[in-house]
Amino acid sequence: MTIQQAQKKVDQWIKQYGVRYFSELTNMAMLTEEVGEVARVISRTYGEQSFKKKDLDKDLGSEMADVLFVLICLANQTGIDLTKEFEKNMIKKTKRDSRRHINNKKLKLSKKQ
Repeated sequence: MTIQQAQKKVDQWIKQYGVRYFSELTNMAMLTEEVGEVARVISRTYGEQSFKKKDLDKDLGSEMADVLFVLICLANQTGIDLTKEFEKNMIKKTKRDSRRHINNKKLKLSKKQ
């Protein structure tokens, strides 16, 4: 599925099941909440925190998909073409960082890795 197709699919879902988009402010709060849920799973899976019993069934992929859904909602309701913006962003990052990361000694792999 392309990003454009995902934007259309979310819009169709909202129109069929969601009644209408939540306000941009509500969706921004929801996006923050969903990112927090991704952080919770990552901190417990890859960090030092342990899972609480209620969080044992949390799935990182599912939580990331929740973030993507709300981000797409925000893009749709604000008229953002995410494909176009992502392509522009990749060009910007390439121009800005084409040598920066390659020359970063901190990113060089150590012999232990």
